[in-house]
Amino acid sequence: MTATAQGTGTGALAPARHGRAHDLLLGVVGVVGELMITAGVLLGGFIVWQLWWTDVEGDRAQAQAVERLGWEPAPVAAPASAPAAPTVAARETGEPPVPAEPEHATTFATMVVPRWAGEPERPISQGVDRETVLDPLGVGHYPGTAMPGAVGNFSVAAHRTTYGKPFNRVEELVAGDPVVVRTQDTWYVYRVTSTRVVDPSDVSVVAPDPVDPQAQPTQRTMTMTTCHPMFSARERYVVHLALDYWAPTSGPAPVELVGGA
Repeated sequence: MTATAQGTGTGALAPARHGRAHDLLLGVVGVVGELMITAGVLLGGFIVWQLWWTDVEGDRAQAQAVERLGWEPAPVAAPASAPAAPTVAARETGEPPVPAEPEHATTFATMVVPRWAGEPERPISQGVDRETVLDPLGVGHYPGTAMPGAVGNFSVAAHRTTYGKPFNRVEELVAGDPVVVRTQDTWYVYRVTSTRVVDPSDVSVVAPDPVDPQAQPTQRTMTMTTCHPMFSARERYVVHLALDYWAPTSGPAPVELVGGA
Protein backbone atom coordinates (compact mmCIF):
# COMPACT_ATOMS: atom_id res chain seq x y z
CA MET A 1 0.00 0.00 0.00
CA THR A 2 2.73 2.31 1.00
CA ALA A 3 4.88 1.35 -1.94
CA THR A 4 1.96 1.77 -4.27
CA ALA A 5 1.25 5.22 -2.86
CA GLN A 6 4.89 6.18 -3.13
CA GLY A 7 5.04 4.89 -6.65
CA THR A 8 1.90 6.74 -7.56
CA GLY A 9 3.21 9.88 -5.93
CA THR A 10 6.51 9.63 -7.76
CA GLY A 11 4.76 9.09 -11.06
CA ALA A 12 2.54 12.17 -10.51
CA LEU A 13 5.48 14.52 -9.91
CA ALA A 14 7.20 14.04 -13.30
CA PRO A 15 4.31 15.37 -15.47
CA ALA A 16 4.06 18.42 -13.21
CA ARG A 17 7.74 19.27 -13.78
CA HIS A 18 7.35 18.69 -17.52
CA GLY A 19 4.31 20.97 -17.65
CA ARG A 20 6.09 23.83 -15.90
CA ALA A 21 9.11 23.51 -18.20
CA HIS A 22 6.82 23.50 -21.23
CA ASP A 23 5.02 26.63 -19.99
CA LEU A 24 8.35 28.32 -19.31
CA LEU A 25 9.58 27.51 -22.82
CA LEU A 26 6.40 28.88 -24.36
CA GLY A 27 6.78 32.02 -22.28
CA VAL A 28 10.36 32.54 -23.45
CA VAL A 29 9.37 31.95 -27.07
CA GLY A 30 6.51 34.43 -26.70
CA VAL A 31 8.77 37.11 -25.21
CA VAL A 32 11.39 36.59 -27.94
CA GLY A 33 8.68 36.77 -30.60
CA GLU A 34 7.31 40.01 -29.16
CA LEU A 35 10.82 41.48 -29.03
CA MET A 36 11.43 40.52 -32.65
CA ILE A 37 8.13 42.08 -33.72
CA THR A 38 8.96 45.25 -31.77
CA ALA A 39 12.44 45.36 -33.32
CA GLY A 40 10.90 44.91 -36.78
CA VAL A 41 8.47 47.76 -36.17
CA LEU A 42 11.26 50.02 -34.91
CA LEU A 43 13.49 49.09 -37.84
CA GLY A 44 10.67 49.73 -40.27
CA GLY A 45 10.00 53.08 -38.63
CA PHE A 46 13.68 54.00 -38.84
CA ILE A 47 13.78 53.11 -42.55
CA VAL A 48 10.67 55.21 -43.23
CA TRP A 49 12.21 58.12 -41.30
CA GLN A 50 15.61 57.76 -42.96
CA LEU A 51 14.47 57.28 -46.55
CA TRP A 52 11.25 59.30 -46.64
CA TRP A 53 10.76 61.72 -43.77
CA THR A 54 14.29 63.15 -43.94
CA ASP A 55 13.58 63.93 -47.60
CA VAL A 56 10.40 65.76 -46.61
CA GLU A 57 12.27 67.76 -43.98
CA GLY A 58 15.27 68.34 -46.25
CA ASP A 59 13.21 69.58 -49.19
CA ARG A 60 11.29 71.94 -46.90
CA ALA A 61 14.42 73.32 -45.22
CA GLN A 62 16.22 73.79 -48.53
CA ALA A 63 13.25 75.55 -50.10
CA GLN A 64 13.19 77.90 -47.10
CA ALA A 65 16.93 78.55 -47.48
CA VAL A 66 16.37 79.57 -51.11
CA GLU A 67 13.43 81.78 -50.11
CA ARG A 68 15.52 83.54 -47.46
CA LEU A 69 17.87 84.73 -50.19
CA GLY A 70 15.04 86.94 -51.44
CA TRP A 71 15.70 86.21 -55.13
CA GLU A 72 13.15 85.52 -57.81
CA PRO A 73 12.87 81.73 -58.25
CA ALA A 74 15.06 80.42 -61.05
CA PRO A 75 13.26 78.77 -63.95
CA VAL A 76 13.72 75.01 -63.57
CA ALA A 77 12.08 74.01 -66.87
CA ALA A 78 10.90 75.73 -70.01
CA PRO A 79 7.16 76.48 -69.67
CA ALA A 80 4.82 74.68 -72.05
CA SER A 81 3.80 77.99 -73.61
CA ALA A 82 7.37 79.25 -74.02
CA PRO A 83 7.90 81.28 -77.20
CA ALA A 84 10.03 79.81 -79.96
CA ALA A 85 12.79 82.30 -79.20
CA PRO A 86 12.59 83.32 -75.51
CA THR A 87 14.54 86.28 -74.21
CA VAL A 88 17.69 84.87 -72.68
CA ALA A 89 20.86 86.11 -71.04
CA ALA A 90 23.69 87.31 -73.24
CA ARG A 91 26.76 85.10 -72.95
CA GLU A 92 29.66 86.78 -71.15
CA THR A 93 33.03 85.09 -71.50
CA GLY A 94 35.30 87.74 -70.01
CA GLU A 95 36.47 88.01 -66.42
CA PRO A 96 33.45 87.03 -64.27
CA PRO A 97 32.56 88.53 -60.89
CA VAL A 98 33.69 86.31 -58.00
CA PRO A 99 31.96 86.53 -54.60
CA ALA A 100 33.93 86.44 -51.36
CA GLU A 101 33.98 83.20 -49.41
CA PRO A 102 31.27 83.47 -46.70
CA GLU A 103 31.06 82.37 -43.10
CA HIS A 104 30.32 78.74 -42.24
CA ALA A 105 26.76 77.54 -42.99
CA THR A 106 25.93 80.74 -44.89
CA THR A 107 23.80 80.13 -47.98
CA PHE A 108 25.37 82.18 -50.77
CA ALA A 109 24.27 80.57 -54.05
CA THR A 110 21.83 78.16 -55.68
CA MET A 111 22.10 75.58 -58.42
CA VAL A 112 19.77 74.11 -61.03
CA VAL A 113 20.55 71.06 -63.18
CA PRO A 114 18.36 71.13 -66.32
CA ARG A 115 19.00 67.41 -66.93
CA TRP A 116 17.18 66.67 -63.67
CA ALA A 117 13.72 67.78 -64.82
CA GLY A 118 11.39 68.20 -61.86
CA GLU A 119 14.14 68.82 -59.33
CA PRO A 120 13.96 72.14 -57.42
CA GLU A 121 16.49 74.93 -57.22
CA ARG A 122 18.91 73.87 -54.47
CA PRO A 123 20.76 76.17 -52.06
CA ILE A 124 24.56 76.09 -51.80
CA SER A 125 25.99 76.86 -48.36
CA GLN A 126 29.48 77.15 -46.91
CA GLY A 127 30.88 73.94 -45.41
CA VAL A 128 30.49 70.21 -45.92
CA ASP A 129 29.79 68.83 -42.44
CA ARG A 130 26.57 66.87 -42.09
CA GLU A 131 25.17 68.41 -38.93
CA THR A 132 25.07 72.08 -39.94
CA VAL A 133 25.22 72.01 -43.74
CA LEU A 134 24.57 68.83 -45.72
CA ASP A 135 21.65 67.51 -43.66
CA PRO A 136 19.70 70.76 -43.15
CA LEU A 137 20.86 72.86 -46.13
CA GLY A 138 21.52 70.48 -49.02
CA VAL A 139 24.57 71.36 -51.10
CA GLY A 140 27.80 72.31 -49.33
CA HIS A 141 30.85 74.18 -50.62
CA TYR A 142 34.25 72.75 -49.67
CA PRO A 143 35.96 75.50 -47.66
CA GLY A 144 39.11 76.79 -49.27
CA THR A 145 38.17 75.73 -52.80
CA ALA A 146 37.39 78.33 -55.45
CA MET A 147 34.19 80.35 -55.33
CA PRO A 148 31.83 80.43 -58.36
CA GLY A 149 33.50 81.96 -61.42
CA ALA A 150 37.00 81.96 -59.95
CA VAL A 151 40.08 80.36 -61.47
CA GLY A 152 40.40 77.06 -59.67
CA ASN A 153 37.97 74.35 -58.65
CA PHE A 154 34.59 75.37 -57.20
CA SER A 155 33.84 72.14 -55.32
CA VAL A 156 30.55 71.08 -53.76
CA ALA A 157 29.08 68.00 -52.07
CA ALA A 158 25.57 66.75 -51.30
CA HIS A 159 23.67 63.66 -50.26
CA ARG A 160 22.63 61.12 -52.86
CA THR A 161 19.97 59.63 -50.57
CA THR A 162 18.10 61.14 -47.60
CA TYR A 163 17.74 64.79 -46.54
CA GLY A 164 16.29 65.90 -49.85
CA LYS A 165 18.93 63.90 -51.80
CA PRO A 166 20.07 66.85 -53.98
CA PHE A 167 22.52 64.69 -55.98
CA ASN A 168 20.30 61.61 -56.24
CA ARG A 169 20.34 61.64 -60.06
CA VAL A 170 24.05 62.38 -60.45
CA GLU A 171 24.71 59.36 -62.66
CA GLU A 172 22.37 60.78 -65.31
CA LEU A 173 24.81 63.58 -66.11
CA VAL A 174 26.81 63.25 -69.33
CA ALA A 175 29.51 65.34 -70.98
CA GLY A 176 28.15 68.67 -72.18
CA ASP A 177 25.26 68.86 -69.70
CA PRO A 178 24.87 72.32 -68.12
CA VAL A 179 24.76 73.04 -64.39
CA VAL A 180 23.61 76.58 -63.60
CA VAL A 181 24.92 78.24 -60.43
CA ARG A 182 23.48 81.58 -59.29
CA THR A 183 24.76 84.11 -56.79
CA GLN A 184 23.11 87.40 -55.93
CA ASP A 185 24.62 89.17 -58.95
CA THR A 186 25.65 86.48 -61.41
CA TRP A 187 24.56 83.39 -63.34
CA TYR A 188 27.41 80.90 -63.96
CA VAL A 189 26.84 78.16 -66.53
CA TYR A 190 29.18 75.21 -66.11
CA ARG A 191 29.23 72.15 -68.39
CA VAL A 192 30.12 68.57 -67.52
CA THR A 193 33.51 67.47 -68.84
CA SER A 194 33.90 64.07 -67.18
CA THR A 195 32.71 61.72 -64.42
CA ARG A 196 34.55 59.14 -62.34
CA VAL A 197 34.35 57.02 -59.20
CA VAL A 198 37.09 57.35 -56.58
CA ASP A 199 38.00 56.23 -53.08
CA PRO A 200 36.70 58.52 -50.29
CA SER A 201 40.29 59.36 -49.37
CA ASP A 202 41.07 60.73 -52.85
CA VAL A 203 41.00 64.46 -52.10
CA SER A 204 42.74 65.29 -55.36
CA VAL A 205 39.32 65.61 -57.00
CA VAL A 206 38.77 68.92 -55.18
CA ALA A 207 42.32 70.21 -55.76
CA PRO A 208 42.59 73.57 -57.59
CA ASP A 209 43.51 71.57 -60.69
CA PRO A 210 41.95 68.08 -60.30
CA VAL A 211 43.72 66.83 -63.45
CA ASP A 212 47.14 67.79 -62.05
CA PRO A 213 46.85 68.47 -58.30
CA GLN A 214 50.42 69.79 -58.13
CA ALA A 215 49.88 72.42 -60.84
CA GLN A 216 48.69 75.99 -60.50
CA PRO A 217 45.14 76.25 -61.82
CA THR A 218 44.47 78.12 -65.06
CA GLN A 219 40.87 77.08 -65.70
CA ARG A 220 37.57 77.96 -64.02
CA THR A 221 36.20 74.56 -63.05
CA MET A 222 33.62 72.98 -60.79
CA THR A 223 33.43 69.57 -59.09
CA MET A 224 30.39 67.78 -57.64
CA THR A 225 30.92 64.88 -55.20
CA THR A 226 28.49 62.43 -53.59
CA CYS A 227 28.41 58.93 -52.15
CA HIS A 228 28.56 55.85 -54.38
CA PRO A 229 27.01 53.39 -54.94
CA MET A 230 23.46 54.26 -53.95
CA PHE A 231 22.81 53.71 -50.21
CA SER A 232 26.54 53.29 -49.55
CA ALA A 233 29.50 55.48 -48.63
CA ARG A 234 32.09 53.03 -49.91
CA GLU A 235 33.16 55.28 -52.79
CA ARG A 236 32.58 58.77 -54.20
CA TYR A 237 30.93 59.65 -57.50
CA VAL A 238 32.62 62.71 -58.98
CA VAL A 239 31.49 65.06 -61.73
CA HIS A 240 33.94 67.58 -63.19
CA LEU A 241 32.74 70.66 -65.06
CA ALA A 242 34.19 73.76 -66.75
CA LEU A 243 32.76 77.28 -66.86
CA ASP A 244 31.08 77.90 -70.21
CA TYR A 245 29.90 81.49 -69.68
CA TRP A 246 28.36 83.86 -67.16
CA ALA A 247 25.67 86.56 -67.16
CA PRO A 248 24.39 89.19 -64.74
CA THR A 249 21.23 88.27 -62.83
CA SER A 250 19.90 91.77 -63.55
CA GLY A 251 19.04 90.51 -67.04
CA PRO A 252 17.21 87.45 -68.39
CA ALA A 253 17.98 83.92 -67.21
CA PRO A 254 20.34 81.67 -69.20
CA VAL A 255 18.90 79.82 -72.19
CA GLU A 256 19.71 76.54 -70.43
CA LEU A 257 16.91 77.35 -67.98
CA VAL A 258 14.29 79.05 -70.11
CA GLY A 259 14.89 77.37 -73.43
CA GLY A 260 16.09 73.93 -72.48
CA ALA A 261 19.46 74.23 -74.25
